[in-house]
Amino acid sequence: MERFEGYIFPVVCSTNFFISCFLFSKITLEQRETYMDEIFHVPQAQKYCEGKFTEWDPMITTLPGLYLLTVGVIKPVVWLMGLTGTAVCSTAMLRFINVLFNCGNLYVLYLLICKIHPKDKSRATGRRVLSALALSSFPVLYFFTFLYYTDAGSTFFTLFAYLMCLYRCHKAAALLGICAILFRQTNIIWVAFCAGTVVAQKLDEAWRVEQSKKRDEKSTSQISLQFSSVIRLVHFLLRYLTSPINIKNIILATWPYGVVALGFVAFVVLNDGIVVGDRTSHKACLNFPQLFYFFSFTLIFSLPISLCYHRLIRFLQTLRRHPFLFLLITALSLLLVWKFTFVHQYLLADNRHFPFYVWKRIVQKHELVRFLLIPAYLFAAWNFMDTLNSKSLFWIVAFCMCLVAATVPQKLLEFRYFILPYLLYRVHVPLSSLPRLMLEFALYSTVNAATIYIFIQKTFQWPDSPAVQRFMW
Repeated sequence: MERFEGYIFPVVCSTNFFISCFLFSKITLEQRETYMDEIFHVPQAQKYCEGKFTEWDPMITTLPGLYLLTVGVIKPVVWLMGLTGTAVCSTAMLRFINVLFNCGNLYVLYLLICKIHPKDKSRATGRRVLSALALSSFPVLYFFTFLYYTDAGSTFFTLFAYLMCLYRCHKAAALLGICAILFRQTNIIWVAFCAGTVVAQKLDEAWRVEQSKKRDEKSTSQISLQFSSVIRLVHFLLRYLTSPINIKNIILATWPYGVVALGFVAFVVLNDGIVVGDRTSHKACLNFPQLFYFFSFTLIFSLPISLCYHRLIRFLQTLRRHPFLFLLITALSLLLVWKFTFVHQYLLADNRHFPFYVWKRIVQKHELVRFLLIPAYLFAAWNFMDTLNSKSLFWIVAFCMCLVAATVPQKLLEFRYFILPYLLYRVHVPLSSLPRLMLEFALYSTVNAATIYIFIQKTFQWPDSPAVQRFMW
């Protein structure tokens, strides 16, 4: 079976690459000029290609990782092939870097799935390959494979760093985390998540040792919501985290990530903030409903592998067992939506992005809609947690803390911000059956086909601009 998978994966990778190249050529032929954020990224990369490393566009908010890597890839190829001229660092050549990143993302996702689900090795022939293929074609990520954006490279280095973390190559993971931060500063959160998984693993080991002494084999994923269980867990954490030996072991295990964190703090102090360039449109706030939007987004894209009749029944049973808890959560959600909903000016003004229409045609229909959606948000959040019930409680806490840090401070509703948390969530969901994975891949392929078709064919113009406008994520 493994030999069969070893044969089929290169075929899948090659097929995916050639299809991506075909789509890349179609999109580039239709949109030769820079589009949207490319008007900042492409000229900056071209300056780096010319060796002008001291020139910087103040409108760019991210670090120069994308441009540095682009030059590092293109320049050796140019030198080896003896190429010259402006085509070397043309918009098309720069965009093609992300097609290569797409291939890298497919491979890293496959390795992550193999590492995270080792028990399924003997009976998962084809399922791991199909799961990785589906996730590498995740619509929001896949669309930006064909434009010169930071998303593909940011995703690659972050997932690669997490893979190295799982293999306990923490120095390599930290170095890859630095590369991820150079693509997008907020990736420091996922470097912290790598450290959090190390701490969670140590807590799990200590918990199992303690429970074995009491002849209780329950893992942290089986801890109930009963008051006594919660108190027992709190007492365990207090004992563990107040032990100098345990703190020393944690520091020794996570010091590479600590070095990255200290370097990032130094950067923030020297830069007087996280954003590099234009800061007027990138101000942090406590936009708690971003969590609700992410859970809804996750529910929609994970429907083929997460939703089933038995899960709906379990949700209703949970409601009956814990009515007061759900009432409390509902009341808190109402408060968060009421007091902490922020709407970015870009969301209201830029009709080229799909979130503009989601907000306009759903949330803005009536002022009460945002409150009426809360039951759906709660189900989406419950479904999210239920699909991760095989993970340890400590891992879930680490992931949720990083999820909050990655989403809540963002004022702008932007689906691109959900790419990494979604993929990290999805690779940890137990491997589904082959029909469900095929349905997931079919859903993603259909959405990709629709968005690319709309981008190419459904152009429009603004009244005050002659430029052709296109719809996109």
